[in-house]
Amino acid sequence: MSVIDLVPYEEALASYDPVMGLEVHVELGTKTKMFCGCSTALGADPNTQVCPTCLGLPGSLPVVNAIGVESAIRIGLALNCEIAEWCRFARKNYFYPDMPKNFQTSQYDEPIAFNGYLDVQLEDGEVFRVEIERAHMEEDTGKSTHVGGATGRIHGAEYSLLDYNRAGIPLIEIVTKPIEGAGDRAPEVARAYVAELRELIRALGVSEARMEMGQMRCDVNLSLMPKGAMKFGTRSETKNVNSLRSVERAARFEIQRHAAVLNEGGTIVQETRHFHEENGSTTSGRIKEEAEDYRYFPEPDLVPVAPSREWVEQLRGELPELPRVRRQRLQQEWGISEAEMQSALNAGAIDLILETIAAGAPSDQARKWWMGELARRSNEDGVELGALPITPAQVARVSALVAEGKLNDKLARQVIEGVLAGEGEPDEVVAKRGLAVVSDDSALTAAIDAALAAQPDVADKIRSGKFAAAGALVGAVMKATRGQADAARVKELIFEKLGVTPE
Repeated sequence: MSVIDLVPYEEALASYDPVMGLEVHVELGTKTKMFCGCSTALGADPNTQVCPTCLGLPGSLPVVNAIGVESAIRIGLALNCEIAEWCRFARKNYFYPDMPKNFQTSQYDEPIAFNGYLDVQLEDGEVFRVEIERAHMEEDTGKSTHVGGATGRIHGAEYSLLDYNRAGIPLIEIVTKPIEGAGDRAPEVARAYVAELRELIRALGVSEARMEMGQMRCDVNLSLMPKGAMKFGTRSETKNVNSLRSVERAARFEIQRHAAVLNEGGTIVQETRHFHEENGSTTSGRIKEEAEDYRYFPEPDLVPVAPSREWVEQLRGELPELPRVRRQRLQQEWGISEAEMQSALNAGAIDLILETIAAGAPSDQARKWWMGELARRSNEDGVELGALPITPAQVARVSALVAEGKLNDKLARQVIEGVLAGEGEPDEVVAKRGLAVVSDDSALTAAIDAALAAQPDVADKIRSGKFAAAGALVGAVMKATRGQADAARVKELIFEKLGVTPE
């Protein structure tokens, strides 16, 4: 179904109630894989970080990564979950080329963490509680690259390449209970939940949770119920959505698509779907299996995991300051409103601002650049703020150049533009583009004299005590110097030339 066939969003919500389920996979930041000693470092040549265990060769035996278990418990505690006293792994059987064993070692009916919740704050300050069904441990699959064809997917490809370096990397899958009652705010709730979860994962230090790098990805399950109905509709599952914006767009699109199918008397197919960043649409992937189709059974090669209550309580006591508490503290420290803090959260800017402050920028300047010029570029380019090709240290350097009087705000924006374009560090961009502020008096005098000669009436006003009129002359000088004059010094020189002293 194409985008033009969709039911208008408001019309869809007038007839149906959306029900969502969000499954978030978090790639843990361990040094080795979940069941073997292979490295998890990024960037290695294909199939160089593999061994008999993660390749599933006969006779190989897995061993559980202790840090992976600890990370799972930390996540469960932070999500207000109960931690199992005894749990075990299971084999999830399916044939797919990116899983060389033909089964995935996961957890099925005995997860390590279950029955929790996460409170998320929406843009208007309303708090919505998302209940957590489970958080369980598993391993990632390999990476398939389909060569040829128009879509980059297997259909139409000439051949496929398989890289098993990622196979076996530790994952935590966090599954919500059905999210009901969000109404027309369901897409916003989905985005807010994933954003809050990402902040929490980063605060715990168990993963960088960079969605653009696949370290955290979300499957958006969605169904519609006719108003007044009690039984959930058939769900679709949009797989591997990898940005906050896309999570919201995927939920919104599926609401409109489901409504269109149901209004026409059609039947929703339980299937996986692919999300398309370029237009916010989804397309069919494959018919979705039920749990029994995976033929789960307990993993015979791994002993059960039984974390002691003493260890669990020790980890609970070591939990860091959680995101909501931290935001309240930062809001007071920065002297900003709740709405401003919420905007920073929605933009994914809080950690970027903190890193910029740590690099030497004042908090107000760090917020100004990330929430102003850089947020604008993020929106224009349709990418997450953190995915922009500029670092907090570079933003802090731009702020320092302004503070030193070497740049004004207009020139600083051009420097940021140059850094984003790959022209080098801020100082290099200043040199290459010739963007330094002109503050030398001799260089400014000619432009000031020309401005005074062109606007004698303004000069007379200033002499008569109307000092605010100097703005017109400063503007003329700025135009003549292509915005590179030091505006404050220009104003001082104008007053000196006219022999006046502003009060």
